[in-house]
Amino acid sequence: MSIAQSRRLLNAISFAGLAFSIGLAIYFYHLGVFKDMNSLQSLVGQSVVVGPLLFILIQMIQVIIPILPGGISLAAGVLIFGPFWGFVYNYVGICAGSIVLFLLGRHYGRPLISHLVSDRVYQKYSHWLENDKRFEKLFALAIFLPVAPDDALCLMASVTNMSLKKYTAIILLAKPASIFLYSLALLHGGSWLTGLLTH
Repeated sequence: MSIAQSRRLLNAISFAGLAFSIGLAIYFYHLGVFKDMNSLQSLVGQSVVVGPLLFILIQMIQVIIPILPGGISLAAGVLIFGPFWGFVYNYVGICAGSIVLFLLGRHYGRPLISHLVSDRVYQKYSHWLENDKRFEKLFALAIFLPVAPDDALCLMASVTNMSLKKYTAIILLAKPASIFLYSLALLHGGSWLTGLLTH
């Protein structure tokens, strides 16, 4: 598959995922679950094992192949499982996916980056690759603060001299802050949206 074809496929998958999310939200709205968050949690998240494992798997895949916009899956975790467990499952899934993405990038190299990272994003951050030590610092900062495309930078990190041990440490230590900030914003935003939907 050519680079152009793979990017078109990824765009189609992302569009389909977004359309599915909108359709599911409309379906839930007609079921009335937005009027009572407990009913949403009962509908989706009450399975002690299967629900969390399935959600973690979805988050892992989401990091590698952007099926849904990241904010939607983060919000789903918070709304379905609550702020604490939603954060935990988001953290586990995203960190695991980020490590798998790094390993894939290390195995397949720059051709994989060409297929998964747009030219615009690559050109914007490619100068970070000129110095490995500088890249490590900028990468850690970008993961800590949600100011850059994490998934693209994870792939780009795989073609530097950064060790898997150091990469994993950065992901595990820096990810909680950005996930917590996202979850906090989404929790309050979800409460505001729920208030609008129930009036």
